[in-house]
Amino acid sequence: MLSSSSVGIEAPADLVWDVFSDVEHWPDWTPSVTRLRGLDGAHLAVGRRFAIKQPRLPKLVWTVTDIEPGVSWTWEQRSPGGLTSARHEVTPAAGGAVVRQELAQRGIVGSVVGVLMRRMTRRYLAMEAQGLKAHSEGLKKLRGSNA
Repeated sequence: MLSSSSVGIEAPADLVWDVFSDVEHWPDWTPSVTRLRGLDGAHLAVGRRFAIKQPRLPKLVWTVTDIEPGVSWTWEQRSPGGLTSARHEVTPAAGGAVVRQELAQRGIVGSVVGVLMRRMTRRYLAMEAQGLKAHSEGLKKLRGSNA
């Protein structure tokens, strides 16, 4: 099961990346995450784990499996019968940046869960996209037109 979202953001890609990749602060700008804490440090790096609590979901631990600083990262969450991977990407675009998120749920249990939770997953991805957009564009305004 694959779910994705994308959003155009009127802020420089590097500013958007700084906000998006500062994952412990996601609860500050999206209601889809109530708590996010690095278990091995706050910064994204391959192998680092992050405990994430979202409304209506149990706390899950995600492990970073790939990162291209300034561009993208992927983290995965494994459970019996399932693997969920989430890719986050920031691409420069005219007038700012485009952010794309993809959430893939695999395995027997993961696929079933993906189907059952499709609406909530899409809603959470949309909340994250809109929260990131509002927060990044707000920071751009605070920092002035050169941000």
